[in-house]
Amino acid sequence: VVAFAASIAGFRFVQQQFFPSSTRLELLVDLKLAEGSSYWATEAEVRKMERILDGHKDAYVNYVSYVGTGSARFYLPLDQQLPAQSFAQFVITTRDLKSREDLREKLIGVLDGPQFAGLRGRVLRLENGPPVGYPVQFRVGGDDFARVRALAEEVAKVMRADTALTNVNFDWNERSKVIRFEIDQDRARALGISTQDLSAFLQSSVTSSPVTFLRDRDRLVEVLFRGAKEERAQLSQLANLSVPTRAGRSVPITQVARISYDFEEGIIWRRDRIPTITVRADIYDPAVQAATVSARLLPRLAEIRDSLPPGYRLETGGAVEESSKGGDSVAAGFPLMLITMLTLLMIQLQSIQRMVLVLLTAPLGLIGVTIFLLAFDKPFGFVAMLGTIALSGMIMRNSVILIDQIEQDIAAGHPPWDAICDATVRRFRPIVLTALAAILAMVPLTRSVFFGPMAVAIMGGLTVATLLTLLFLPAAYAAWFRVKKPLAVV
Repeated sequence: VVAFAASIAGFRFVQQQFFPSSTRLELLVDLKLAEGSSYWATEAEVRKMERILDGHKDAYVNYVSYVGTGSARFYLPLDQQLPAQSFAQFVITTRDLKSREDLREKLIGVLDGPQFAGLRGRVLRLENGPPVGYPVQFRVGGDDFARVRALAEEVAKVMRADTALTNVNFDWNERSKVIRFEIDQDRARALGISTQDLSAFLQSSVTSSPVTFLRDRDRLVEVLFRGAKEERAQLSQLANLSVPTRAGRSVPITQVARISYDFEEGIIWRRDRIPTITVRADIYDPAVQAATVSARLLPRLAEIRDSLPPGYRLETGGAVEESSKGGDSVAAGFPLMLITMLTLLMIQLQSIQRMVLVLLTAPLGLIGVTIFLLAFDKPFGFVAMLGTIALSGMIMRNSVILIDQIEQDIAAGHPPWDAICDATVRRFRPIVLTALAAILAMVPLTRSVFFGPMAVAIMGGLTVATLLTLLFLPAAYAAWFRVKKPLAVV
C-alpha cells in the first residue's frame, strides 16, 4: 500500500506527452511574412531561402517550395496550412537523421539572423499522431477586438518570460494596409459613372479582368485585361487614372472619389462565432514537454483568467488539449472494456470474491511504471497510456493462473494453507518465465522514439507487478478467506 501510494505521488514528476516527433527524414520550413504582404514579396523570401539551401546540398536529397500555400498532405498527420499570399513552406528531404538535425540547427540560426528579420520562420520535424502545430497554445476570446488584443498581449508577456519557450506569436493580430475610395455619389451620377463601373475599372486596371479564353489544343488559356505595369506597380499612380464614362469621355478618378490610406483586420479567426486570438509558442528545450510548460504557466495565467470580463475566456490549447481529446476517446470505451473484462473473469473464476482479488492486483503495475519512467527519463504519453492499460491485463492473467491453481489444490483435498503455499511455489516458474519473455520482447522497442515510453512502461510495470503478485496475492487470498497457518504438532 505504501509503495502504491508513493508511486501515485511520484507520478506527478513524470513528464506528460501527447505524441513524440516523427523519425521521418523530412523537415518543414515555414515562412510567414506580415499579414497583407504580396505574393511577390513572399516569393522573394523563398528565393533567398533557396540560395541558402543550395549551399548545403550535402545535407539533403531534394526540397520543394510552396509559395502562397502549404504542402499537400503527403503524410497523414501533416499540419496543413491554409492558402495565404504571405505564407510559404519548404519540404526538405534529408539524407539521414543526423543530417536532418544538423540542417535543422543551421536553418534555425539563419532564420534567427538579420537576413530574415522581416518574417517569422519555423523549422519543424514531422509530427506523430493528430496534428497539433505549436505545442503550447492559449486562446483568448471575446467580442471586442481591442480588449482581446490587450488580453492576448498579457498572455504573451507571461509566455515570453518562460525560458523554455521560443517564437511566441499570435495566429492573427496584424492589421493590413488598405486603400479606401470614398465615392462622391452626386458627382459620379452627374458624370454617368456608377459604383459598379468604378469597381470594374479598378479591378481591370490594378489586378485584371477575364475577357475570353484561347484554346491551345486540349487546354483553355484565360485571356486577362489589365492596365500597364507602371500603373499597377505604383500606388501613387492611382490618383492619375482616368475613368471612362458612358458618354465616351474619361475623367480623373479624383473627380469622383477621394483616396485615403487606412488599416483593417487582415484576417479574423473565430471560435464558436467569437473572435479568438491564439497565443502560440515552440519549445526551446527538447528535454521539456509541452504539458510540463503549460502546467507551469497556468498558475501565472490564473490572475489574467480571474480578471476576465463577462463573455471573455482564456483556454488551453496545443498538445494539452489534443492529449485531453485522446484521453477522452479512450475513456469513452472504458466502460465496455470493464464490463467485458469482468464478464470473462466471472466465467473463469465463478466467484465475485476471487474476481475482486484479481482486480486488486491490476494497479500494482503503476509502481513499476512510475519507477522506470523516472529512471529512464521517459515521458508518459498517449502510446505509453495504451501500454499501461494493456499491462493491467498481463498482471491479471498471472493472478488468474495463481488463484486457479490454489482452487485446484483445495479441491484435490489439500489444506488451504498448504494449497496457497504449494500453488505459489509451483506457479512461480511459469509466471516469472512468461513475464520475463514479455519484458525481454520490449527491449528492442526501448530505442524507438514512438514506442520507447510504452516499452519502458510495460517493462517496469510487469517486472514489479510480477514480484508483488507472487507476494501480495497469496497473502491477500489468505486474509480474505481467513486461512490461518495450522499449528505445529509436537
